[in-house]
Amino acid sequence: MARERQLTPRPAARLSRRSILGGAAATGVALTGVTAGPAAAATTAREADVAVVGGGLAGLTAARDLVAAGRSVVVLEARDRVGGRVVNLKLPNGGVTEGGGEFIGPTQDRIKALADSLGVTTFTTYNTGKNLLYKDGKRTPYATDGLLGSVPPVDLAGLANAAVVQAELDDMAKQVPVAAPWTAAKAVEWDKQTFESWLNAKAVVPSAKFLIDVACTSVFSAQPRELSLLFVLFYIAAAGNESSPGTLERLTETANGAQESRFVGGSQQVPVKLAATLGDRVVLGAPVRSITLSGGRYLVAADGTTVTARRVVVALPPPLAARIAYDPLLPADRDQLCQRLPMGSIGKAIAVYDTPFWRADGLNGQVVSDTGTVRSTFDNSPPDASYGALMGFIEADEMRASDSATVDEVKAAVLKDYAVYFGDKAKSPTSFVLQRWDNEGYSRGGPVAYAPPGVLTEYGPALRRPVGGIHWAGTETSTYWNGYMDGAVRSGERVAKEVLAAL
Repeated sequence: MARERQLTPRPAARLSRRSILGGAAATGVALTGVTAGPAAAATTAREADVAVVGGGLAGLTAARDLVAAGRSVVVLEARDRVGGRVVNLKLPNGGVTEGGGEFIGPTQDRIKALADSLGVTTFTTYNTGKNLLYKDGKRTPYATDGLLGSVPPVDLAGLANAAVVQAELDDMAKQVPVAAPWTAAKAVEWDKQTFESWLNAKAVVPSAKFLIDVACTSVFSAQPRELSLLFVLFYIAAAGNESSPGTLERLTETANGAQESRFVGGSQQVPVKLAATLGDRVVLGAPVRSITLSGGRYLVAADGTTVTARRVVVALPPPLAARIAYDPLLPADRDQLCQRLPMGSIGKAIAVYDTPFWRADGLNGQVVSDTGTVRSTFDNSPPDASYGALMGFIEADEMRASDSATVDEVKAAVLKDYAVYFGDKAKSPTSFVLQRWDNEGYSRGGPVAYAPPGVLTEYGPALRRPVGGIHWAGTETSTYWNGYMDGAVRSGERVAKEVLAAL
C-alpha cells in the first residue's frame, strides 16, 4: 500500500476554486522586495496616493495600473502570501496543485493577457477519454465528442427537458444588463424568487432537475434554493465578454468552456509574479482593521502598518469588506448589501498517485455524481503526467457537512467516493491535500459571494459606487466573469481607471 501523507490548513491568521501551503515557496517564484509581515514592518507609518486593501488578483492589478500611471501605492494583504482565493499547494513529491481558482477559458481575456505579460503559460485541461456519470448507484462511462457533448446521458425525457431549460435560461440572461442587472425589465419578478422555485416549475422531469442542480452547485457552490433567479441570470450573462454573450454552457463546459485550460506551474504564479513587479509596495501579514477619514485623507490601519492615502481601494469579498471598521460609517445601503451577500461553501480535495491510472482505463478523470462528499472531479495531473492527481470539489451542502469534520474523516469520505468512481487503486494515494475555504479566515468560503432573492434589486447599485474616496474592487464587482480570476483582473483594471479619474 502506498505511503499516505496529509497536508492540513494552518489557521487563517497565521496562514490562512477554488490555503494550505502558499506564497513563494509553493510557486517556486521569489517575492523579491515584498515586505514580509508585521515583524518586518512593525508600527510602520507610510504615505501613498492610494492604499489598496487586499493582495489578490484584483488588488494587485489595480496597484499595477496605478503605479504605471505614476501614482504611489501601498498594498496591504492580511495573509502571508498574495493571491487571495488563488493558491498553489505544494506536494510532497515536489509538484504543485491548485487549492483555489485554477481554470481559464474562452472570453476570459484579461486574466490571459495578464498571465501572458508575466510569462505564465497555459496548458489544456486533460479531457481525453470518457466522462463518468454516477447516478442511482450506477456507474456509466460516456463519450464527450458526440451530439450531447459533455452532458451526462440521463433518460431522453430528462435530456430534452434540460435542453429546453438551458435554452430558456440563456434567452432570459440576454435580457440582463451585466453592468446593472437590477435594471432588467423583469428584474423585480426574477429577483423575488429563488432559482429553485423557478426550476421546480420548468425542470419537470427529475433527471433534468438533477442536471441543472449539478450545474448550479458546480458553478456557485450553493444550492438552487439559496440563489436569486436574477443573480443566476446575471451570472450566465457575465460568462462572456463585450463581443460574446454569456451562456450556461460556457460556464459548465471543459472544452470551449470555463474549465478549458490551466496554468503551467499553478495559477498562483500569476499573482506572485505580479506582486514581484510591485516590490516593497506590497505588505504581507497586514490585515486591515479600520479606515478613517480625517482632514481629507484616509488613515488605513493594519496590523503593524498604517497608510495615509488620498484614496483607498478595498479589493475584498463584500462580506469581508464589511468587517473593517469605517469612520465615518458606510452608507446603510452599502453595509446592508455586504450583510446580504454570503460566500458559497467550497473545498477541494486532491489525491496524488504515482500515475494518472484512470487514463489507461480510457477515462478523463471527470465525474458527475448524485451522491457522495465529492460529486464532481477533474484530472489535476501536471502537463507531463509525471504523477497523477484527482481533484474533487466539495460544495454547498456537502461542504457545510464537512466543515467541522476532521481531515481524516473528510479524507476517508473522499477516497471512498474516488474508489466508487475509479476503482480500488484510488484508495491508496501517495499524498492527499484538502483545502476548505469555509474555514479560511480571510475568505470564509468561495468561489464567489452570491445574491439571495431581493438583494440585487434593493441594494445592487451600491456594489461598485464609491463611498467618498473609498473604491470597491474584487471579482464580485466585475461585470464579466464575476466570481472568476478574469473577473478579479477586470475589476482591478476598472477601479484603477476610476481612481485615476478622481485623483
